[in-house]
Amino acid sequence: MDGQAVSAELLAVVVAMVEGEPCVLTLGAPPRLPAGPLMPGHRSLQTATRAWVEEQTGRTLGYLEQLYTFAGVDRAEAPGRRISISYLGLTTPDDSTGIGRWHPWYDLLPWEDLRSGAGLPATVVPSLTAWTQSDPAFAGNRRQRCAITFGLDGQPWQPDLVLQRYELLYEVGLLPESPAEWRLPDTDLVPGERMVGDHRRVLATGLARLRAKIQYRPVVFELMAPDFTLRQLQDCVEALAGTVIHTQNFRRLVEQQELVEETGGVDASTGGRPARLYRFRRQVLQQRSVAGTKLPAARVR
Repeated sequence: MDGQAVSAELLAVVVAMVEGEPCVLTLGAPPRLPAGPLMPGHRSLQTATRAWVEEQTGRTLGYLEQLYTFAGVDRAEAPGRRISISYLGLTTPDDSTGIGRWHPWYDLLPWEDLRSGAGLPATVVPSLTAWTQSDPAFAGNRRQRCAITFGLDGQPWQPDLVLQRYELLYEVGLLPESPAEWRLPDTDLVPGERMVGDHRRVLATGLARLRAKIQYRPVVFELMAPDFTLRQLQDCVEALAGTVIHTQNFRRLVEQQELVEETGGVDASTGGRPARLYRFRRQVLQQRSVAGTKLPAARVR
């Protein structure tokens, strides 16, 4: 490979719900994702990832799946090429008091949270518009790409296009990670904390996978407490998706799929009428192929 040194690592996007907000486990400052070596003594890459995440952070992963392999000559701080095999892992925040911190992922990718109804950060749409008009030969294609990716010009917002949005912001020059040759002035950059290297791109890949996954597999329950109210479940799904969903449609889908069952208990902390407590019916995974927590149409814009 061009005579360059090659190094390989496992990179983990470890997600938990902390006080109602989706967070990713990071180490150091500026924040970086946990990374570990390929261990020849383990029978699989997943086994190795689980082992070093627990060793580094003290946290046990529940759901774990491979995301993507990132490679490039500009990924390593030292000369050469670094290959990172990334994984998405789900856990709960109280497994232990290991090292690292739970970093709200909307502090890192704030344009992905549309729950407030405030829309995109103020700098995004004007900068995208200027970019589409900067080259008349490609203006039509660029405008269509921006519309589909960011839900503009009457196009629907698609929550799982996280990576495409990150890469378009990168291309337009709106991120500090964008190359200096076309990066816009600091005052025009979109808000959001920068991570080490391309770790925000890896995080965007993990968020995109999770948002897509919750539409057809019940992985959201890996992030829930054993007992929960339907409101808490909906809040979790909305937080992951970054959008508001229709309550009655959501509850109808959960009931139709028979994903939960009542525990017989109630949550009296809601301030009003005590809410019924539910738990995930894990036996449903053996009974049939489940549709997951499929999201109703989001009420955004």
